[in-house]
Amino acid sequence: MTLAISPLRPDETEAAVALWEACGLTRPWNDPRADIALALSRPSSTILAGRIDSKLVATAMTGSDGHRGWVYYLAVDPTAQRKGYGAAMMHAAAAWLREIGAPKLHVMIRSENLGVAAFYARLGYVKSDTITMATRL
Repeated sequence: MTLAISPLRPDETEAAVALWEACGLTRPWNDPRADIALALSRPSSTILAGRIDSKLVATAMTGSDGHRGWVYYLAVDPTAQRKGYGAAMMHAAAAWLREIGAPKLHVMIRSENLGVAAFYARLGYVKSDTITMATRL
């Protein structure tokens, strides 16, 4: 089946949150609805939605800080995995970032989810010698 990719519509917020929960991407300290609202409100970010027969089956939140692009919430419905949809979403995210002028694309992988590193390696991503640190505002 063909995956149709375009920006997430605001009326798909609950479907996106349900997809992220099914994929184990949400965390108690993050509000996914606020993440969606923020990403859709800025010209430097979006959430790409992959649909089959109008049903949301994949997402990729993408944005740029002006120097690098990032992808978050890459999700594919567990019943639709291993069909190339994750790769299609990453290619679409890269194309979107190229369009807005981002020179490179980074992904962050949670340390407990190293199995996904093989997925990114198959797409040509390489491990970066950087340390990501954060503070809550």
